[in-house]
Amino acid sequence: MAYEEPFEFEDYFPSMIERLGSDGFMDEICNGFCLLMDVDKGLITFDSLRRNTILLGLHELRDDELLLMLLEGDLDGDGALNQMEFCILMFRLSPGLMDESKLMFSSF
Repeated sequence: MAYEEPFEFEDYFPSMIERLGSDGFMDEICNGFCLLMDVDKGLITFDSLRRNTILLGLHELRDDELLLMLLEGDLDGDGALNQMEFCILMFRLSPGLMDESKLMFSSF
């Protein structure tokens, strides 16, 4: 039985960097963090992620999927994402950015 991808992922980050420049792109990543974070805590928590994904029309995401998203990026083990962890996660999830960085480091 062949494995079928549930959806096709298109990585827009490389083209966004090309269009916005690196500073503009980082501003957009930070805006995304602010959109998802708990304003009082300054972190993306499970509750803030659940609440804001529903507001963004992503209500089909299950709680276990949201929790896995948090765990994937939670580098300090506090159960939430700070802005740096969110930015690192976004870069790690972009195949185009990861490929470009591998090429850059392989030239050293």
